[in-house]
Amino acid sequence: MPAEIADLVMHYGYLAIFILVFLQETGMPNPFPNELLLLFSGYLSFKGLLSLPLVIFTAATADLIGTNILYFLFYFTGTMIIRKKPRWIPLSEKFIIKLTTKIRKGGYRSIFIFRLTPFTRGYASVITGLLQIAPRVFLPIALMSALTWASFYIILGHFLGPSWSFIAKNIDEIKYILPGILLIVVLVSVLTFLSRRSKENKRENSADET
Repeated sequence: MPAEIADLVMHYGYLAIFILVFLQETGMPNPFPNELLLLFSGYLSFKGLLSLPLVIFTAATADLIGTNILYFLFYFTGTMIIRKKPRWIPLSEKFIIKLTTKIRKGGYRSIFIFRLTPFTRGYASVITGLLQIAPRVFLPIALMSALTWASFYIILGHFLGPSWSFIAKNIDEIKYILPGILLIVVLVSVLTFLSRRSKENKRENSADET
């Protein structure tokens, strides 16, 4: 993490954490990942400079507000965007309808998984809003994923506190390793889920044929 950002978090505490998480979750580019910020915030709670529950609450709240801004922005403009079909949406209307139907039939788990996955978190909110998934569906998922995401990295940073000098020396490698591990776990979960769904669909098709 850049030294100036670390100093900012140490001096302004919860306010700095809230602003930095919020900005990245609304799509603003940051020079470092939020996951690294949360690890560092967990370390500060280990040192007694911040309260662990308050850090989790601050980060989860910032994430929830930021992701909901993205979601509602695309929720209320989704119909117009899909109808006009800009170049950055290379999807047919038929495919979008099919994808929406699948998600509404029980694919909500995928929204939760992508909300936890580095590099796809913001896209999950955009796509969910774009597909017009109802707020009553998205908001509980957004809340649970925000709490899970924030708690995981902050608590991890807290427990890694005694080893922080080693982490600081090897931060360039670690900042890619941790999200990479989580990404692999998520991909395995998604592939397992898709495999089960494929088998279920085959069984349903066989039953229909008979």
